[in-house]
Amino acid sequence: MILPYLLRLLCLCLASFFVLNVAAGLLVCISSKSAIRFAESRTPKRAARLLVGLRLLPFALAVLFVLGLCVPSYLWLEPTATSERVGLMGGLLGLLGAATWLNALARTAQSLFASLRHNRLCRFAGQEARLPGESSPVVLVENEAPLLAMSGLFRPRLLISRSVLQNLSAAELGAALAHEHAHRTSRDNLKRLLIQLAPDILPFLHPLRTLERTWSQFAEWAADDQATEGDSGRAVALAAALVQVARMGRGPRLPFFSTSLLASDRDLSARVDRLLEKLPVMATPTAETPPALRTAGVLLVGCMAALLATPATLAAVHELLELLLH
Repeated sequence: MILPYLLRLLCLCLASFFVLNVAAGLLVCISSKSAIRFAESRTPKRAARLLVGLRLLPFALAVLFVLGLCVPSYLWLEPTATSERVGLMGGLLGLLGAATWLNALARTAQSLFASLRHNRLCRFAGQEARLPGESSPVVLVENEAPLLAMSGLFRPRLLISRSVLQNLSAAELGAALAHEHAHRTSRDNLKRLLIQLAPDILPFLHPLRTLERTWSQFAEWAADDQATEGDSGRAVALAAALVQVARMGRGPRLPFFSTSLLASDRDLSARVDRLLEKLPVMATPTAETPPALRTAGVLLVGCMAALLATPATLAAVHELLELLLH
């Protein structure tokens, strides 16, 4: 199969991305159980950061390789006026890379559409209201099904049903709202977007699903800790709110880019026991990174990038890519 210059570059990028994403993804999949056990020994906030970083690692490495080495080496060393043959293996790997990207983009678009549609329906069916202690208005939905969620990506809105507002005490409602604000502070919905965008190891296969579910669990625990701030009274109030909302029945099905007070019924008993039996550890303020250390980090990254971008490195990468396509 003979392809022109730019199409050959596209095939090369897709094939390179697929190979590196599969290799890094398999390593992450193999080490995921050990990583989860290690995360369980950390605070929920740190555990959530570790697991979401591990989930996005294959995607990040593959993108950095393609943009930082594959494209520059091709543009520098490949003649622009030539059309060359792409072998069967290179074409197949390029098609698989395209399939993984199309699958990821399709599910992301579907989730975005569902989120926009759900938020629009909630605004039409409800009304904006001001709650005590809330700086911005919330969307009050006239619905008997229990609903308390932070929905949206860049400007998430708090959705609450009147049934929840009427059944929770002031202390329970305050703790529940603090839990949702913790999700907004941690930008958990944006992290969900990145997870959706990160292609799987193979099209339509999800070997890293356990890692994603465990991250979601730790994200809920981290939001519980931030909402209670080590206060036993707030911990009891939040546990009572969880039980109260669960007793009201099953809530509506929410889009993927939403964080609900009851994210999963399977995790409800563990969250309540954790709030009542073991007082959540109050997060200690993280010391700001000194400017000198930040500067040193930037310089180190810059030196590594310059080292990788040397002609010898680009030439070696170009030879490997030629082998990949032929």
